[in-house]
Amino acid sequence: MGGAGVCDTPPIPCQQSSMERRERFDSLDRRISTTMRRLGAPALRVALALVFIWFGALKPLGLSPAADLVAKTVYWGVNPDWFIPFLGYWEIAIGLCLLDPGPRLGLGRLLTRVGILLLFLQMPGTFLPLVLLPEVTWQRPFVPTMEGQYIIKNVVLIAAALYLGGLVRHNAHTQTPAKPAAPS
Repeated sequence: MGGAGVCDTPPIPCQQSSMERRERFDSLDRRISTTMRRLGAPALRVALALVFIWFGALKPLGLSPAADLVAKTVYWGVNPDWFIPFLGYWEIAIGLCLLDPGPRLGLGRLLTRVGILLLFLQMPGTFLPLVLLPEVTWQRPFVPTMEGQYIIKNVVLIAAALYLGGLVRHNAHTQTPAKPAAPS
């Protein structure tokens, strides 16, 4: 028999110290965070590409729900019959560039840079309906219609592109500066 205050059985989980629980939680949290860091940039790249390729492909096929909005926005002399398909192909190009197989082809992140350039050239035009067609995009000040919400969500696409652009000179998994290529 043990003496008073002596415990000869291992502690059960409820008897673990708060320090031990915190260490276990921190270890689990670190593993989750590391996995999210490793998968985040590639997942973001694929998600952006999917959205641009999918929505872009709808335009030349005549299936885009945004076509009428685009046509009403470019009333100032641009023929929507050619502009809407052109815009669709532009968006497909953005998506394909953001997939960027460049590193595997020895191109670095050249295609990511091209995709981001195309995206930033396109984005100002996507916000035009908020100004040119307020009756379509706003219910009242600061209360967008469904179309307005569709347009405003583009700030998320811009933020995602900024993040990917910030990785072109860094290793996407570790977010550390990439090593310069060895001279050939």
